[in-house]
Amino acid sequence: MPKRGLDRLFTYASPEIFAESPQKNQFTCAAKHIMQNTLNKIFSRHALTNVARIAAIAAACVTMSALTLAKPPITPPTEITLNIDSTDTTDSSDSSDTTQSNLVSACVCDLNQDRTVDSADLGTLLGLFGPCQSADPGDFNFDAAIDSSDLGTMLGNFGPCPSGLSWATVLQWNPDPDVVPDAAVRAKIVASGYPWRVLDTGTGIEMLLIPGGTFTMGCSASNSYGCYSDESPNHQVTLSKAFYLGKTEVTQAQWQAKMGSNPSTYKNYSDSPSRPVETVSWNDIAGFNTATGLRLPSEAEWEYACRGGTTTAFHSMPSYPNGTNVDSLLGNIAWYSSNAGSTTHAVAGKAANAFGMYDMSGNVWEWCNDWWGSTYYSTSPSMDPAGPSSGSYRVLRGGGWGYISDPCRSSYRDSVGPDPRGYGVGFRVARTP
Repeated sequence: MPKRGLDRLFTYASPEIFAESPQKNQFTCAAKHIMQNTLNKIFSRHALTNVARIAAIAAACVTMSALTLAKPPITPPTEITLNIDSTDTTDSSDSSDTTQSNLVSACVCDLNQDRTVDSADLGTLLGLFGPCQSADPGDFNFDAAIDSSDLGTMLGNFGPCPSGLSWATVLQWNPDPDVVPDAAVRAKIVASGYPWRVLDTGTGIEMLLIPGGTFTMGCSASNSYGCYSDESPNHQVTLSKAFYLGKTEVTQAQWQAKMGSNPSTYKNYSDSPSRPVETVSWNDIAGFNTATGLRLPSEAEWEYACRGGTTTAFHSMPSYPNGTNVDSLLGNIAWYSSNAGSTTHAVAGKAANAFGMYDMSGNVWEWCNDWWGSTYYSTSPSMDPAGPSSGSYRVLRGGGWGYISDPCRSSYRDSVGPDPRGYGVGFRVARTP
């Protein structure tokens, strides 16, 4: 049996140009008319004269350019990009690289979210010219100003938006700064070319894009609890590709709709459909994922998504954007033994982290795809680790409603065999775009 005896799970009693553009000849009309007669003015963020006239002229110029420029297909590809400056456009997957991305997804320019970048969006953009908060709508290059660079980006992306993902409905292409506060992270999401917030059409599960990056995986002690040997050594891990992860744990309603039954212990409450499904084994979930095309996250993906850029025991929360090591603050983000009242709770009831993920700590334990290894961190590859090739136990993360703050730490690892249906054990799904 693995360390700390997860048999407790079964016995716990309570329940951002024209000048550089190769298309500059086609855009001369727009460049001269708009750049000379418009951009030298100071625009109000709330009012602009002749917006309709300017928008119509720009739209006409773009239409004329279509006679000499081949129109890109709508799908495939799923990404239309514009080089918005002359620097290298290679996107680094290293999260420590804070240079702004030079790739802009076409639908970032769809300011009115009607799936087309057109004169309406242009009028809105011109009305917003001037200083702004980084990544405000229209600030396509995240430089805290809406200016000629952003205008060039929009004109370069006129037309229908790409179709998105075959398996999901796009809910929101652009990352919301209120949910994803780090401008560098938002830039990476945009650079991926994938929509940020989607709804898996087969299950109704809402998923958010987690950009690739590098982080330190391993021991993050809290003020009250140290780390265990299997959380060491701390080591740098790079996730080379973006992936989607469930915004919440899979709910009872989502499981029931796909599997036709509900194994949960806490299923006789008025809010039970919104509570996480639990008492499901790793093998049960394999069946769910086979039926849906989804998958479990790797342990490295799980910890990276849980931390959301923090290095502390507990991820970010209100008033603590960099996370905290203070155990008594855990109740801001988690349902655990001190506040859960011996039961699970509806998902998304506590504060989300800097990736927009809820309940990464507490509520129910979450299965990961990996086999568990007590000394795996000593030999784990630095690029996209997938766990040991075999084993007897599968990894569990996050702690649960019936546990103290210790297992709710971002680095805490535990495990149990893949067959038992652990009391208080659930999961969230992942998908590779």
